[in-house]
Amino acid sequence: MTATGKLADTRVKVWDQEEAEEVHHELYYGKFIDEEDYLELSLVEALHLVDREELQIEDGEGDVSRDDFFQRCSQIDDDFDQKYAAYSDLRKRGYIVKTGFKFGAHFRVYPRGVNPYKEGPKEDREHTKWIVHAVPENYNQSYQEMSRAVRLAQNIRAKMVWAVVDSEREVTYYRVDRVTP
Repeated sequence: MTATGKLADTRVKVWDQEEAEEVHHELYYGKFIDEEDYLELSLVEALHLVDREELQIEDGEGDVSRDDFFQRCSQIDDDFDQKYAAYSDLRKRGYIVKTGFKFGAHFRVYPRGVNPYKEGPKEDREHTKWIVHAVPENYNQSYQEMSRAVRLAQNIRAKMVWAVVDSEREVTYYRVDRVTP
């Protein structure tokens, strides 16, 4: 089944409950917005599902092609190209990938097969394993920026990973740890 998503600013909304359940159920794409009863997908999630032929995007004027949707996303988000390359690569490897916005990075990543929405006491819930930030291969950063990212990841017991995207959209991952003598 191919779900239908409605483009709404910087998100895609799946209103049909059966379609929303199917999209969300397998690998936890998107998040349910209970007040209005729909599944909300980020732009990278939506494009990944379009590429898997599991989602068709619509706007107020009709269907949106994959290339048009990619162009719109790139206009909304200057980092979209490398974010999408990293997101798609992580998903193809079977990881569960959610937004890392509150951690100052692009993504938080869970191991294969876990439920990031598991209920219960905090100690029984699944935790983020990696914080991932996607950057182009010519990216420059200061040691202070790197240190802040590593320490923030460490504070939530996760590992900081930079996803470096080259000009062919191939992704190489670099994990940086804090070492104390």
